[in-house]
Amino acid sequence: MTPTTTPKVTTRATTTHAAVDLGASSGRVVLGRVGPDTLEFHEAARFSNGVVPMPDGLHWNLVGLYEQALAGLGAAVRETKGELSSVAIDSWAVDYGLLTGAEPHRMQLLGTPFHYRDDRTAAGVKKVHGRVGFAELYRRNGLQFLPFNTLYQLAQEGLAPHADRLLMVPDLLGYWFTGEQLTEGTNASTTGLLDVHTKEWDTELMSTLGLSSELFAPVAAPGTTLGVTRAELTPLLGGHQLPVTLVGSHDTASAIVGTPLSTPDAAYISCGTWGLVGLELQAPVVTDASRAANFTNEGGVDGRTRFLTNVMGTWLLSETLRAWEREEGREQDLTALLDAAAQVSPAAVVVFDVQDERFVAPGDMPARIAQLCAEQDLPIPAGKAELVRSIVESIAAGFAAALQTAGELADRRIDVVHMVGGGSLNVLLCQATADRSGYPVVAGPVEATAIGNLLIQARTAGMLSGSLEDLRELIIRTHSPITYRPQS
Repeated sequence: MTPTTTPKVTTRATTTHAAVDLGASSGRVVLGRVGPDTLEFHEAARFSNGVVPMPDGLHWNLVGLYEQALAGLGAAVRETKGELSSVAIDSWAVDYGLLTGAEPHRMQLLGTPFHYRDDRTAAGVKKVHGRVGFAELYRRNGLQFLPFNTLYQLAQEGLAPHADRLLMVPDLLGYWFTGEQLTEGTNASTTGLLDVHTKEWDTELMSTLGLSSELFAPVAAPGTTLGVTRAELTPLLGGHQLPVTLVGSHDTASAIVGTPLSTPDAAYISCGTWGLVGLELQAPVVTDASRAANFTNEGGVDGRTRFLTNVMGTWLLSETLRAWEREEGREQDLTALLDAAAQVSPAAVVVFDVQDERFVAPGDMPARIAQLCAEQDLPIPAGKAELVRSIVESIAAGFAAALQTAGELADRRIDVVHMVGGGSLNVLLCQATADRSGYPVVAGPVEATAIGNLLIQARTAGMLSGSLEDLRELIIRTHSPITYRPQS
């Protein structure tokens, strides 16, 4: 898009920011230097994350992530000699921590936050839909049905009577950093408790579901300054107190900011564990057709709507490799497997439904795929290369179907697809998506989430200004994507 304004310069040529980016399998601290003609970044720290199986179910080690994030920020401060203008946090959506305590700045965490892949939410769905039908929920919150959405988790969990506050994962870490409590709007939109039109908490829905509105912190937009890091953390941060900024704290919201959408009708695929396939719109699409198609209307930065659906992403591939590693006791070479998969004859490719619920939880994916193929009278992929190729082509088929539906529901004539995130490095997947959708696929940047996080920080600090289109123009000028054109 042609920028409507030119990014403006402050008295400094650039500012430096730290993005704490928490993913389902790892977290990292990314350092970025941003200016009107500059967008440079690198990892200052990386640390592991993942499912923690406990006797009562699957959990996140949030305290451990907080500790690692602090250590990573300390490393960033040392590297920049204290010249950090701000820090911001993004993470996955829907999960939360519960706090208790009468003093807002000294509240205690109640238990270890559950992982959204824990299977406890099924009963919560029944409880919620027993009070509010899904059609009415969709009219109010605009969200596709996912059994792990926050409101279903809350219905099943049975909130402890002494819970005084609920904070989403990035807001919880922000509270631990600063002692201040706000709920960033893009992540709040994934709870199912935010009004899709007003972007405020739906207190009437909360009351219907037996939830107190006092449990939830006020909603704040990206670009809000949350506060500065607590004085107690200063020794860990090289003697500095750092401003903490709210960005699109749902990692997909930051990823879409960092996606250089090149035309008004461009679609996106933010491809990681999940493939988030959709369009950036000015207003939600809350129709019976979009509800039936299971499309969601999540909050975007600057009041935009992320109209999208979740398609199984590289989770299916990574879990398959993990199953082989457990079976063989050795690491699998993904690059070699993808190279071998690219040589598989199209006649040996089996396309299956990657959206089948059996693929959501961790486990033996090769066995589950074989079971699904047997049930549906499909050939079972004969070897590793054949299975990898079938997984990639099946994911691409899921992406293509979602793109077609998105265009129809939003009345958009899609002309190009931008794929960002880790999946954009998968040449086989990018080409298969182009072939199966019929659209050119522009791959990159891989680090769209960190880029989006850094750009909103830089705009908040006054280094940049203008609309999302203006910010994306900087990405286009500083990063060269790869284009895959349909071949069949």
